[in-house]
Amino acid sequence: MLEFELKQGHKPITALIGLAFKPDINDLRDSPAKYIAQKVMQSEQNKFLIAEPNIKEHSIFKLTHYLEAYEKADIIVFLVAHKEFKTLAYRDDKVILDFAGIFRR
Repeated sequence: MLEFELKQGHKPITALIGLAFKPDINDLRDSPAKYIAQKVMQSEQNKFLIAEPNIKEHSIFKLTHYLEAYEKADIIVFLVAHKEFKTLAYRDDKVILDFAGIFRR
């Protein structure tokens, strides 16, 4: 995020995509992705979009539809490999951190 800010001259919008414990479920209990999202959001003063297609709302996170998050964000962080994400086209104009294996090259 700092590297993006230094190169682009503005703070990035970062999308954290996927919060569930494992792909294609709505259970967030003991989810490493949810823990990562909480820690990143606590430590940074940047703009974040959180997307989890398997739940409609969350008491802590303001959720954004994954397509909107993918379009608006400068940095995309895939944390869980939900089937919906595998239909997305790779974007060279975004910084993509694919920790879930969405884009296999």
